[in-house]
Amino acid sequence: MTPIVDLAEWRRLRDGLGDATVGFVPTMGALHDGHLALIRRSAAENDLTVVSVFVNATQFNSSADLAAYPRTLAEDVRLAAAAGADHVLAPSHAAVYPDGYRFRVTEREIAAVLEGAHRPGHFDGVLTVVLKLFNLVRPHRAYFGEKDYQQYLLVRGMVEALLLPVAVVPCPTVRDADGLALSSRNVRLSQAARAQAALLPAILGGAPSPEEARQRLVEAGFEVEYVAEAWGRRLAAVVIDGVRLIDNLPLPAGDEAQMTRRTECD
Repeated sequence: MTPIVDLAEWRRLRDGLGDATVGFVPTMGALHDGHLALIRRSAAENDLTVVSVFVNATQFNSSADLAAYPRTLAEDVRLAAAAGADHVLAPSHAAVYPDGYRFRVTEREIAAVLEGAHRPGHFDGVLTVVLKLFNLVRPHRAYFGEKDYQQYLLVRGMVEALLLPVAVVPCPTVRDADGLALSSRNVRLSQAARAQAALLPAILGGAPSPEEARQRLVEAGFEVEYVAEAWGRRLAAVVIDGVRLIDNLPLPAGDEAQMTRRTECD
């Protein structure tokens, strides 16, 4: 499979798909088993599956973080094809942002807390690029992992608010054997930090309250940005070995009414 870089070529191809149902998996590349699970599900539920590989600069708050993000397009294409993708779309930044990011999508409630509070402008970049990709791919279904749960909620809300004809499909978080959620950032952890990182989901799920979870994470050596309960989930963002990790777990039945408890450390 050859990745499609030219948007005019992609539009000609998309126009020729006729009545085929199209599933879409947007990614920033560095594909892992979590991405591949989304691709396999899309391939099972649609006639065709499109994967985008686009490192979206507008959602990064740090130029160093952007520069450090792994770029492995050839391997991504190989993995996507093996998982059932029919096309990989890999446009340039200039092609996706011909306006220089003058126009953008902003949400003012969910995007203002947790990830949005700690990463100002992050969700503007996410929503803007997802809308652009939806306009290009014109999918019937789009697949998002629940690890980025706040992002999933915002994309779903944008689709509803802007009347977009696409079903946003949430997919369970894929984890390593020790419980750590798969992430492209995990490869940047040292061996010792990778072992320590596995404590994040264990503490997040085992502590009786967000406050206790935060305390246990600090004692385990994490720099804690937030631990919170919202949207029926307990969510956290931490930094270890200079790498920022996020995770979330569903609240037990009966606890979901507690929607806004949180403890943050700035």
